[in-house]
Amino acid sequence: MNSTQQTARVGLFFLLGIALVWVTFETLSDGKIFEPRSHTLIAGFDDLRQLKTGDEVRLAGVRVGSVQKTRLAGRHAEAVLEIDPKVPIAGDATATIAMSGLIGGNYVAIDMGTPGAPALADGAEIKTLTTPDLNTLMSDIGGLGKQLQESLGTFSAAINGDPKTGGGIIQKLEKILADNTARLNATMTNLQEITDKINRGDGTLGKLVNDPKLHDELLATVDEIKATATQAKEFVANAQSVMDQVKSGQGALGTLVYDPKAAADIKASIADLRSVSDKLAKGEGTLGKLINDDGLYDSAQVTIKKVDRTLDGLNDSGPITAVGIVANALF
Repeated sequence: MNSTQQTARVGLFFLLGIALVWVTFETLSDGKIFEPRSHTLIAGFDDLRQLKTGDEVRLAGVRVGSVQKTRLAGRHAEAVLEIDPKVPIAGDATATIAMSGLIGGNYVAIDMGTPGAPALADGAEIKTLTTPDLNTLMSDIGGLGKQLQESLGTFSAAINGDPKTGGGIIQKLEKILADNTARLNATMTNLQEITDKINRGDGTLGKLVNDPKLHDELLATVDEIKATATQAKEFVANAQSVMDQVKSGQGALGTLVYDPKAAADIKASIADLRSVSDKLAKGEGTLGKLINDDGLYDSAQVTIKKVDRTLDGLNDSGPITAVGIVANALF
């Protein structure tokens, strides 16, 4: 084998080695040699709750990264999240620490945020929300159980009584029943007598219950009351209609109330009547003199008597003579 062949073989094995390394690296890196493997986000919490490096980061339940590291930052703790660069995280998304199960580990859960919101940049801080963990829930349940036990103890003491404070509710009820047995018996007896009277039809209630006629009359009375109420409603409606017409100036009353000219005419008519009555009372005018002048009345009486005498004498006289008699009698 000459040197040229040996050199070619060495070069071939070198190329094969490089190709093998390439394939291995591509397989392990999922074909992302020249692409950035991830971008990071910072999530701050008051307590990381046993969150550790390598724990999953899930977006809407889908794994999109992992916890790169955890660290303290002043008064709170931070988790550096390594996120798949192909998965954008909305700027208003919220991260929480959730449990995988009762015996499982924790992971960081991120919600989807608002559609169309700009994505968080590499190294940005994501908003966080603290939720109760299993230890907190167990502590709250333990406190609730303690309070329930204390309440049951208090209730039991109230029911059964406490030797230090005296008898409980049951003992007090027993004492009340014992002290008022006679009264209760008398009350029950009275109730029995009342029900017996009702069953026999005694009294107003008994007749109402047992007498169909009285029942029918009561129903008829109720119907009449309803009819009266209906008529009263109609009367009120009609009165309201009349009032509306008066307010709008319709009809004689509306015109009288709201028409200034009609009111003025009525006032003038009343004034004229008052003037006429005053003249009559004072004896002014023909009618006033006739009413107030006794002499005119006496003259009329004398004239009427003369006419009566003249008419009596007409029976025995002719027409011409009668005219002369009337003239002489009157003038």
